Amino acid sequence: MATYPAIAVTGQAILKLLADSCPRAEFPSARFELFQIGNFSQSQPMEEGISLYLYRLGVNAARRNLPFQVKANGQRYRPPLPLDLYFLMTAWARSADKQQRLLGWAMRVLEDTPLLPSALLNDVGPEPEIFQPNETVEIIFDPLTLQDMYNIWTTMKASPQLSANYVARAVSLDSTVLIAEPAHVQTRAFDYGEVIR
Repeated sequence: MATYPAIAVTGQAILKLLADSCPRAEFPSARFELFQIGNFSQSQPMEEGISLYLYRLGVNAARRNLPFQVKANGQRYRPPLPLDLYFLMTAWARSADKQQRLLGWAMRVLEDTPLLPSALLNDVGPEPEIFQPNETVEIIFDPLTLQDMYNIWTTMKASPQLSANYVARAVSLDSTVLIAEPAHVQTRAFDYGEVIR
């Protein structure tokens, strides 16, 4: 299970995967950045590249009722919080042709790498070992309805751009709250009182 920076690290890991795979001969000046809503209000947020905008978080219903965690030392902690992260991946370029090529290439890379391994996830953040060695994050293409897409772009007050939606599923955040365990019973004393006849 991961620690709390896992939300930020997941987006950074997706961008690192894309940046490391980028065919620089075709996209020589491509940048790969996490965006906030304010980035979209600029007239041209990026000359060429891919932006990743986390627009929604949700609790993963399939893993919501996980049991408490038992660490190697036997201590028990509250259950992890399994989250689904919803990203809007947007391609930016001067021409429509290049924008479409860039998005098509990025979608192909994510389809070819549906599981982000812990080695990649732990390679992007300043904190060491956010994810355990056996952890992965699943990346799934999740198309939006036209209405949902319209709602997102309207909220950003920006002109809609060529984008694709992805969900990073089941990013589990560990708890640091220890479950207090009562001490083991050593002796029992039964006080029955005096028997009255």
